Amino acid sequence: MTAPTRRVNRGRGHSYFLDGEPCNGVTWVLNNGVPKPALIDWAARTTAGYALDHWEELAALGSAERLRTLERARWQTTSEAAVRGTDVHALAQRLAQGEEVDVPDPLVGHVDAYLRFVEEWAPTELLVEAIVANRQWRYMGTLDLIAQLADGRVWLLDWKTGGKGIFRESALQLAAYRNAEVYVDADGAEQPLPNVDAVGAVWLRADGYDLIPVQADADSFRTFLYALQVARFCAAPPEDYIGEALAPPERTAA
Repeated sequence: MTAPTRRVNRGRGHSYFLDGEPCNGVTWVLNNGVPKPALIDWAARTTAGYALDHWEELAALGSAERLRTLERARWQTTSEAAVRGTDVHALAQRLAQGEEVDVPDPLVGHVDAYLRFVEEWAPTELLVEAIVANRQWRYMGTLDLIAQLADGRVWLLDWKTGGKGIFRESALQLAAYRNAEVYVDADGAEQPLPNVDAVGAVWLRADGYDLIPVQADADSFRTFLYALQVARFCAAPPEDYIGEALAPPERTAA
């Protein structure tokens, strides 16, 4: 009997186990295997902005604590501004079922946008936040939704709530989910994924939504596999690739 295939949650983070062994997640692959030069500029601007906004507070700190505060600043800013699509979906689902829900102010517009999407596209949900796995390439992930929409097609969908729209990496992410071999059902058993006709991202914003098709095809999946290899290379210990310095050979006297 093989050990279970599962996801282990740790606060806001999580990890995956495939047949009892640690397994790379799709998000980890994209974070570590796809270059993101814009993040360097973002980190510099966010840290500088935090310093200006908190100048007096920082001045009151010792130099070591001031440095640590600035090092953490960009992640604190991101955490405070984050709107998670899965949170929006969960709140909207409860509202749709007639529950009384206290929606946090930053999410009100996004929840309204989701409810409008439901009204206009009438999704019949087949899988929600399903854990998926691919043994051939050893990766796992958690897809947001597979549903039949009002156009009659079965869609693989991902909730996106970023302020700048849908990024290219979404094609790799969704291609990885689409090419998973199995999903894990509520009983922990593995099942084949439903057939998918189309792939897209639902961009939820405070002012509305857009359903945007995503090209999660064979080319996108091949690029994801390249990213998987790059991510594993970057995570490998240096000694896997770099040996010890060699001593010069001894020379015999002429």
